[in-house]
This record gives sequence, structure tokens and C-alpha cells, in this order.
Amino acid sequence: MSEKKDNGKPGKGQGQLLLEGRVRTQKPPMYRVLLYNDNYTTMEFVVWLLMSVFHHNENDATEIMLKIHNDGMGVAGVYSYEVAETKVRETTNLARMREYPLLCTMEPE
Repeated sequence: MSEKKDNGKPGKGQGQLLLEGRVRTQKPPMYRVLLYNDNYTTMEFVVWLLMSVFHHNENDATEIMLKIHNDGMGVAGVYSYEVAETKVRETTNLARMREYPLLCTMEPE
């Protein structure tokens, strides 16, 4: 039988880890979900949406709603693509069910 000798180089001996071929994962790109002001959707409904769909507390939801009202748009949250897409769809469906024309979109961060 032949014996294998450890030549003193990292990753070449028995029981040592090879660290050179390590794969690094990247964070997924994030997307902002935006709500836009209009003249018909009530402030109360926007606050309710921000609390129920985006899980903001009442104070944060009111602050975001006022930003939307004053600036014309505001960020409801930042999510991965799939989550942002779901939030946009859910927000739009809830607004349409209550006959509000609220516009909700997403854009890359």
C-alpha cells in the first residue's frame, strides 16, 4: 500500500477544507412599492392599506399617507421582486374592490 503525504499546502492534506472554490451568493435586487396620490381615495383607506398589507403601525402608516398626500407619492415598502409584485397586486385589488382609483407600482431600488 502506498501512503499519501501531506505536502504542507492548504487544502491538499487529509481533513483540510478547500477554501479557494467558495461560492458567494448575492443579495436579490430590491424593489420599492410606491403609492400615488389621487383625489378620490380616502386618507383613512390608505392608512388601513399601509397597516394591513404592508404591516406598518398606525403612526408610521399615517406618516407615509401624509407624505403621499403632500408629495404626490410615497414608498410603502421595499421588498424582493416577488414580494413587491404580490403587494402591488393585493393593494390594487383591494382598492378596486372599494372602487378607489389608487395607483400602486414598483420600481428597482
